[in-house]
Amino acid sequence: MVYALRVYLRHQNTCMEQKAYWNKWLDKWFYVLVLVGIAINATGLFITILDSDGTLYASIAKTIAQTGDFVNLKVQGKDWLDKPHFPFWMAAISYKIFGINTFAYKFPALLFWAMGLVYTYRLALSIYGKGVARIAALIYVTAAHLVISNNDVRAEPYLTGLIIGSIYHYYKATSSKIGFHLLVGSLWAACAIMTKGPFVLITIAAGFVVDWAIKGEWRQFFHYRWLLAIVLVAIFIIPELYCLYAQFDLHPEKTVFDRTGVSGIRFFFWDSQFGRFFNTGPIKGSGDPFFYFHTLLWAFLPWSLLLYTAIFWKIRNAGNRTMPREFITLGAAGATFIVFSLSKFQLPHYSNILFPFFAILTAQYLYEIRKEKAMNIIKWVQHTICVLVLLIIIALIIFYQPPHLTGIIIWLVVVMLFTLLLFRKNNISNVIGRSFLAVVGVYGFLNIFFYPAIMEYQSGSKAAFYSNAHFTGKPATMFHNNSYSYTFYSTAPVYFWSDEELQQQAAKHPVIVYTAAGNIDTLVKQGYHVSPVTTFPEFHASQLTGTFINHATRSRELKDFVVTEISR
Repeated sequence: MVYALRVYLRHQNTCMEQKAYWNKWLDKWFYVLVLVGIAINATGLFITILDSDGTLYASIAKTIAQTGDFVNLKVQGKDWLDKPHFPFWMAAISYKIFGINTFAYKFPALLFWAMGLVYTYRLALSIYGKGVARIAALIYVTAAHLVISNNDVRAEPYLTGLIIGSIYHYYKATSSKIGFHLLVGSLWAACAIMTKGPFVLITIAAGFVVDWAIKGEWRQFFHYRWLLAIVLVAIFIIPELYCLYAQFDLHPEKTVFDRTGVSGIRFFFWDSQFGRFFNTGPIKGSGDPFFYFHTLLWAFLPWSLLLYTAIFWKIRNAGNRTMPREFITLGAAGATFIVFSLSKFQLPHYSNILFPFFAILTAQYLYEIRKEKAMNIIKWVQHTICVLVLLIIIALIIFYQPPHLTGIIIWLVVVMLFTLLLFRKNNISNVIGRSFLAVVGVYGFLNIFFYPAIMEYQSGSKAAFYSNAHFTGKPATMFHNNSYSYTFYSTAPVYFWSDEELQQQAAKHPVIVYTAAGNIDTLVKQGYHVSPVTTFPEFHASQLTGTFINHATRSRELKDFVVTEISR
């Protein structure tokens, strides 16, 4: 008995000492590192928007801003039914403030990502305390696919902030009077639904269901606050329902997905998300149950292996009464992960909404881990990941041969020196600091040097910039091709004429045409007078291949697109 008590006290002393060291390290470095993490994410604000989803969404918001029509979503003049309105409203408002440009499209998404950072910190702080909250924030700002998504902006930065924000306020609402937290939690839940559809309620609700079930808190299931929350969410999504009804349900004659009689409200509640899951909707896919298991290995770098270890550790210690018994984060992430894995429609960025929970789970593990053997393994794993990532970057530099090589070398050397000088001691917190700065160096290379170099091969945006400079204000069209980046970045109106309409317009005045180089002969044969063409090499920048990355074989992947002026 005495021996067991001594072992327990020794363990408790070790725990206190380790936590005290973590807290001292975080007091010194947290604010500096989190600001560095925010800054590196913000470098994506000025990179040309990637085709095709990013420029598609940016173009939809551009139409809203130009027309003032916040009800009807249009793509190149046609009704569009795929995603709800909320992200487009946010981007359109941003355009009204900052003008129609890259920054204005990406900035509101970055704000919602930052909202996710704040709520990740606040949820972890409420459950686990300041130490875990600060580690979770550092993990959040450097998770690979969150950084990527702040460059290649779609709906995920919005969803990430809204979902964790809703869960935080609902968590606070469980132990407070009905009022502010229930209201704000329901508002954020409604905004998330108006971003992606009602499927997001699975993530928001699952964590609480799992937590209450494990703890036996059955009364929570029947508390009237949750009925009120459902009513509030239903009220808050009325703007979305009205827009869908006005655009589609009132007009069954419209052709959508190659058929008429399409209900926007039915699509919103079923086909958009549940239809994809069951593969019964108009948009289909083919799923791999292990897709997200291997996707997270790179998407959550440099913390992915720590995450898998943390989940195993969390489950194994579920009955440990010396630690907070919280299963909201594990329940929300686990249930959604299972649903995603079973779905027939899978994309890497879907997993982003789980990263706040992953960050908290990983942070709790790092803050609580005490065994010397485990800490030595963590050090080895994290150092290995850092070295491998650095080798990949070196390989990219050698094979791609991006411009500004001197600047790249200076950037990487400076980051490496700071990493080694600031975090010299070989303890667990400094290893995390090294991992943090190592990936900051990687993300800086990608956003400052690599992606801008790749965007030189996005012909739509390049052609639009050229047209803006050389054919200012002249009407433009695309001939037998389509490019959302050309549509978005063109300051002149871009029309979507049929061949007959193009002939009529070109007979009245010269028309600027963006098209594949192979279509020039077709234009000449149809009787158009074609001015000298300007050629732009084209590669789908969001779908990199080894052949493209290798400068020696890159030309095999390139197609030529042109801008020219035609008349009749």
